[in-house]
Amino acid sequence: MTFTLPNPLALIAELTHRCPLHCVYCSNPLEMQSRANELPTEVWSRVFKEAAEAGVLQADFTGGEPLARTDIVDLIRAARAAGLYVNLITSGLPMDEAKLAALVEAGLDHIQLSFQGTRENTANEISGTKSHAHKLRVLEWVKRHRIALTLNFVIHRRNIDQLEEMVGLAESSSATRIEFANVQYYGWAFANRENLLPTRQQVNDSVEVIKREQERLQGKIRIEFVVPDYYAKYPKPCMGGWGRKLLLITPSGDALPCHAAQVIPGLLFENVKDRSLREIWEHSAAFQKFRGEDWMQEPCRTCDRREQDFGGCRCQALLLAGDASATDPVCSLSPLRPKIDVILNEMSTAPPGQVVLKSAWLYRPNPL
Repeated sequence: MTFTLPNPLALIAELTHRCPLHCVYCSNPLEMQSRANELPTEVWSRVFKEAAEAGVLQADFTGGEPLARTDIVDLIRAARAAGLYVNLITSGLPMDEAKLAALVEAGLDHIQLSFQGTRENTANEISGTKSHAHKLRVLEWVKRHRIALTLNFVIHRRNIDQLEEMVGLAESSSATRIEFANVQYYGWAFANRENLLPTRQQVNDSVEVIKREQERLQGKIRIEFVVPDYYAKYPKPCMGGWGRKLLLITPSGDALPCHAAQVIPGLLFENVKDRSLREIWEHSAAFQKFRGEDWMQEPCRTCDRREQDFGGCRCQALLLAGDASATDPVCSLSPLRPKIDVILNEMSTAPPGQVVLKSAWLYRPNPL
């Protein structure tokens, strides 16, 4: 089948791997890149221009913690000058009122502020820091500016009972959108899966809460809920399909089709220091690898859903099946789905009590 390559719609600018938090589900790579290897301001500025010329509409500044970049104001100004809508995905640390005002003045369009929960003890435990109180202060500062705000709550078995409290926190802020993103099990989350994956009953209860709150707040606050992959009937179209909508630039300049793509052996990722963004998007072998349908195995190759979920997540297929080309095992049609059902059965009998979680900064899991 002939594949028509669309323009990329969003650029995920992973500005740094530095971060003041130590979250146990962090998706940062095993080999975090040092500050010395980070792209300088002028290279990022060129990348933003190339992105806009290639059709990109939005730049998502992320990390690590993007506020760790001392040139963050200049980077926002450069992205806006290129004509991009700029979204800052942040923990709110380090942030003060003056820095927020400077970001807004530079052209920041949107802030996505992450929370680890609504209860300070749980939030601080998961993040490995005493950061929750400061996040609440940031919420108050944001009210003073005309800027869009999304609250992002990463959901797992330790805080899934706080959904109504999370909605209440959003209602007390200037947020117009809430994203409840259940942990997806890559990176450190994969290492801590047995302590983070909620039970089926917890997931079912959470879905009922979300439906009720979506109906109550319709037209006021948009609520999005991302179910844990393991409980889904079909896999999500990871990143909108491999190399179809989004591209990610690492702190050192490597261009990736998704956050975790570097776990897949045999892929070589080109760098924006050596080739233009458009050249990479159109011709890079890594971006071509899982585009279209020719790479698909059965049952994906003849499945009616192949143009909806594109076979699911390639990195998850590697982690769970040992083959990045396999049907994502979370799919109910996958021959490897029984592996997931075994995991879920174990989760349903495990109590969601206090456990010792492996720290993202102390533990280096083998992804296989």
